[in-house]
Amino acid sequence: MSTARVVIDPRYRVGPINRRLFGSFVEHLGRGVYDGLYEPGHPTADAEGFRADVLELVRELGVSTVRYPGGNFVSGYRWEDGVGPREERPRRLDLAWHSVETNEVGLDEFVSWSRKADVEVMYAVNLGTRGVMEAIDVLEYSNIASGSTLADARVANGHPEPHDIRIWCLGNEMDGPWQLGHSTAEEYARKAAQTARGMLQLDPDLELVVCGSSMSKMPTFGVWEQTVLRETYDDVSHISCHAYYQEHDGDTGSFLASAVDMDFFIESVIATADAIKAEKRHEKSIQISFDEWNIWYGTRFVEVDRITERDRWPYAPRLLEDVYSVLDAVVFGNLMISLLKHADRVTSASLAQLVNVIAPIMTEPGGPAWRQTTFFPFATTARLAHGVVLTTLVESGTYDTARHGEAALLDAVSTHDPETGATSVFLVNRDQSGEMTVSIDVSGFGDVTVAECVSLYDGDLYAVNDLGNPERVGLTTNETAEVVDGVLTVRLPSVSWTALSFRQSPSR
Repeated sequence: MSTARVVIDPRYRVGPINRRLFGSFVEHLGRGVYDGLYEPGHPTADAEGFRADVLELVRELGVSTVRYPGGNFVSGYRWEDGVGPREERPRRLDLAWHSVETNEVGLDEFVSWSRKADVEVMYAVNLGTRGVMEAIDVLEYSNIASGSTLADARVANGHPEPHDIRIWCLGNEMDGPWQLGHSTAEEYARKAAQTARGMLQLDPDLELVVCGSSMSKMPTFGVWEQTVLRETYDDVSHISCHAYYQEHDGDTGSFLASAVDMDFFIESVIATADAIKAEKRHEKSIQISFDEWNIWYGTRFVEVDRITERDRWPYAPRLLEDVYSVLDAVVFGNLMISLLKHADRVTSASLAQLVNVIAPIMTEPGGPAWRQTTFFPFATTARLAHGVVLTTLVESGTYDTARHGEAALLDAVSTHDPETGATSVFLVNRDQSGEMTVSIDVSGFGDVTVAECVSLYDGDLYAVNDLGNPERVGLTTNETAEVVDGVLTVRLPSVSWTALSFRQSPSR
């Protein structure tokens, strides 16, 4: 059995936890919207056609913000198609995912759904095939109370109060050759800067997210961020990061260390942004919006799901419906640890995506909705991580990986809520050889009592929840956590994700 040591103290803090860190993402892709959020004929559908069983799971998941409507989809999207009387809305061919878009659900409907789900909307504008005026138009439609043609159109469409969307993405993955309207860094930076200035003239208090690199392995990574931020620094608040991970050719060790790459990505972008800050002698620090992240077996999509025939344009096809294993969920939980560790600069993040499409929630048309394995680390972290992230010192053994170099056997982060006194620790045991005993120095908190300790693991790392067995995998209460003389000891199963919380013991 391997051992590791963790030291935390409430006096040493990384930064506050922005609730937007627990965001997600809904794109008009596959069954994400249609047969996912929206299925008018479903037994649980409400008057607007939204599935109540999905809404219930979204609330349980603890999602704070949802990025919409894309994604690659947005670079070919006309926002006007999705407002006004449904019977007058056009059917369009979506080139990003080779599907028919009926526009049954658009901006107004999604805002209505978001209020039912109690989530904030993060809206992406099309800077691929459209530009400054179209972005200003959708902002005017959304946020101006009345008195203009576009604002009055929203009122006439049954939404008298402004949508008041506060955070906006200036396009999507514009560094990617796969993107409609793909640009050089210089071209995109100029368009994004013009769009940002125009939007801020209309609504000066917006938070704007400029496109960063689609992944850290992009050939333009680093140079792209420098070029874009030099042009847009004054007018934007965030730069985006996107990253997806998968197990390659049975290389479980590298897959378990995926968060090493996420750490590198985040820290590289912070360094680049801060270099531009120094160059410009600016007081403001650019924050990171990690607004696409997940486990995604992209090779499966290329080999199995992609539709390319010229005359075949399906409606809501089953695309990117990855079924997640226990191993996937452990790595997923570790990615959440990485995001939290950088909470001083990662102030927004969006799990891609929410329902059916590489998602923690799955549905069957006319049938049930269920939780994938990745649902559990997200929901538990969102529920327990409040207040501030603490500096978390970890001492553990290491192992070599083929893709990420040397990696620690244990990764961990801790959070503390000064208002309630609750402290939480999230841990991942990457050791494939057996259990790990972790000693956590909690002496700085005084006398404490363990309130909760749960682990996600299984003897079969590839066990899943699916339609036939939707509750095969879940959280297990970890009974090993105990506190003796200021040290909290817990045993972590091999290849596992664990969350524990403790509070100060009541005075006698």
